[in-house]
Amino acid sequence: MQVGIGYDVHGLVEGRKLIIGGVDIPHKTGLLGHSDGDVLIHAIIDALLGAAGEGDIGRHFPDTDPVYEGISSIKLLKQIRDMLVQKKYEINNVDSTVVIQNPKIAPYIDQMRKNIAENLEISIGQVSVKAKTEEGLGFTGREEGIKAMAVCLLHKKVT
Repeated sequence: MQVGIGYDVHGLVEGRKLIIGGVDIPHKTGLLGHSDGDVLIHAIIDALLGAAGEGDIGRHFPDTDPVYEGISSIKLLKQIRDMLVQKKYEINNVDSTVVIQNPKIAPYIDQMRKNIAENLEISIGQVSVKAKTEEGLGFTGREEGIKAMAVCLLHKKVT
């Protein structure tokens, strides 16, 4: 078994959609990024890549490549899942936390879990998404950005 940890952060800006876990959440600001800026999916991708010894998201999807400009991070997650299958990895579980002051994302967590599970082709019971605030402290508390952390467990498929 191999464990991976992922972390990502994006600033909040006007004029962008707020996409978290593949869900478009109504809000006055959105996440800045080369792709759709989905901080949760980026953290999960980094956890999966780390567990497989495959570097990080920037190595696979560089922000200098126009192909990835504005792309849905869910599509990137699916590509990572396909790479893991080729390398004979199976995903045991993904656990994640989004640190966000506003908006409250609890109403969207079930859809986020569903999106992640479907694109990783695992059960929803293997995916956890939690939300935390920092009680008004730091850049997340001041609503300047959002961060996410994820951990996953992979194992090599026995054939």
